[in-house]
Amino acid sequence: METNNNRMRELVDLLNEAAKTYYQENREIMSNYEYDKLYDELAALEKETGTVMANSPTVRVGYELLSELPKEPHDSPMLSLDKTKDVEALKDWLGEQKGLLSWKLDGLTIVLTYRDGELVKAVTRGNGEIGEVITNNAKTFTNLPVRIPYRGELVLRGEAVIRYSVFNRINGEIDDVDARYKNPRNLCSGSVRQLNNEITAKRDVNFFAFALVKAEGIDFDNSRERQFEWLAGQGFETVEYRAVDSSSLAETVADFAGRILDYDIPSDGLVLLIDDIAYGESLGRTAKFPRNSIAFKWADETEETTLDHIEWSPSRTGLINPVAVFEPVELEGSTVSRASVHNLSILEALALGEGDRITVYKANMIIPQIAENLTRSGMAEIPAQCPVCGGDTEVRQTNDVKSLYCTNPSCQAKKIKSFTLFVSRDAMNIDGLSEATLEKFVDSGIVRDFADLFHLPEHKEEIVSMEGFGEKSYENLTAAVEAARHTTLPRFIYSLGIPNVGPANAKMICRAFGNDLNRVAGATVEELVGIDGVGEVIAQGFQAFFEDEHNQELLDRLIKEVVIEGGTVDEEAPQPLTGLNFVITGSVHHFGNRDEAKAAIEEKGGKVTGSVTSKTNYLVNNDTASGSSKNKKAKELGIPIISEEELLELLGQEG
Repeated sequence: METNNNRMRELVDLLNEAAKTYYQENREIMSNYEYDKLYDELAALEKETGTVMANSPTVRVGYELLSELPKEPHDSPMLSLDKTKDVEALKDWLGEQKGLLSWKLDGLTIVLTYRDGELVKAVTRGNGEIGEVITNNAKTFTNLPVRIPYRGELVLRGEAVIRYSVFNRINGEIDDVDARYKNPRNLCSGSVRQLNNEITAKRDVNFFAFALVKAEGIDFDNSRERQFEWLAGQGFETVEYRAVDSSSLAETVADFAGRILDYDIPSDGLVLLIDDIAYGESLGRTAKFPRNSIAFKWADETEETTLDHIEWSPSRTGLINPVAVFEPVELEGSTVSRASVHNLSILEALALGEGDRITVYKANMIIPQIAENLTRSGMAEIPAQCPVCGGDTEVRQTNDVKSLYCTNPSCQAKKIKSFTLFVSRDAMNIDGLSEATLEKFVDSGIVRDFADLFHLPEHKEEIVSMEGFGEKSYENLTAAVEAARHTTLPRFIYSLGIPNVGPANAKMICRAFGNDLNRVAGATVEELVGIDGVGEVIAQGFQAFFEDEHNQELLDRLIKEVVIEGGTVDEEAPQPLTGLNFVITGSVHHFGNRDEAKAAIEEKGGKVTGSVTSKTNYLVNNDTASGSSKNKKAKELGIPIISEEELLELLGQEG
């Protein structure tokens, strides 16, 4: 059966590739006779096995646009796994039992339900108790069977993932560096939770089963491995696993570790599962973890090195981020010489200074971080002037996080980053204007503000003579600029670079004011906070932007260059956090500060308050085991305490 399923996958890939080259690239890689022969072979195998893959050319999943993703509670809570980084602790945990060691895939966990051989429901993990129904999207997963031979009710869990090769391809098609996706997990989360499953279909999402929850009438000989084998026979790809005991465990862990750097599927560790179903279930569970499985997280490889200097990197908003530059070291198979320090609070906590001996590591074997400062000189100088424009800097504190900002509104770094946002695909969508090209235009004085982009023909000779440009490139660019003159109000508002205003809440704000620019530009804080999904931080920044005299002049010049079409042609962005209340406490690592995290939550429809109450849905705290008063209050009220990583999953961030 598994051999047949492998052949079916091979045929599906061959036939889909042949169709793609024929219809999209106007070339043939096989004759019609050969195509028909392979198609008939596939159809016969599907009939024989009762398994049909979602991407089979014999079936076409209809595309559907939803207004929102319905939410649904899970029949039983989906708990996190206890974890260790110690192989000896892993061996002690397994004891005399046989186990299954598998990759811990880093994507989005999905629960699937099949009845009468058909996929009838797919639900995301969500917060472990309530998930989002994404059935139509799951039917577009590349390797997922939509029809299986088993006719009873089957419930299984698995991970939806986007391979690194696909992630790199998608990012490679995006010219704007800032618009690229940060990692495959965020891209996968956003792809799986789309309201339009045609978008999901284009993202090449894969599904790997890792747990069978229910299959009535099937005898698995009390073995999890038999369950995996049975699922494979039904047409599912299971997570790669190895049978182990305490004597072979260390060697098998080492084998997995040796392949992680070249493994195309994102993974952040391993999972060890007890094979004996009855014994594993008899162990029960704690409030947070099942006792029949445990996660093994890679022990971070650290190296000692010398800090050379702190580099200060300005952004579009004026925030100047400290970056540690150190003597190069080899980590996880690559040379590393830089690590973000994120903000002044972390810089001071590490007491960094030039010449300090530091230890560095790669978080999840990917992102360089400073683990420890061994000498702690505390001699790093905070620049009084912006390293790009020379303007004055100032330290601003939000809650307990200090950050450095450039106060010069005409800072060159701010300009370049602002122009990059202005021309990006979700804004004015001017193709051919990379950050490097914009930098040339700004440096040469061709472009001083947004309106100047619509006057490039006045500088034709200078542009054509620039390195990397020619007549054809110039014509393509000016054509893209002319096409961008016709836009929608949400795109226009987003393109202005108003702090914390992304594409989603630009649409909400414009819709609330009838897509009337004058009403939008004159909106008060009180009016803005009345819009679902717009909080105090966004509202104050929005009003301040339009009250600024310099911005008013910029807007007056720009509005003469564009035609804002009525309504919005963009599909409404999903608001996954609508109706949910959050409290944020402790330090943050992914976001620059807690205000940025708050803005991200508000952009997705959620609300952020300062204290934990019975109305709070989540407390965000990277130290989930902390004994802080907010943690204690959340535990008393039964409110989930989630890490920043779990918050990112809820946000479905794509970068």
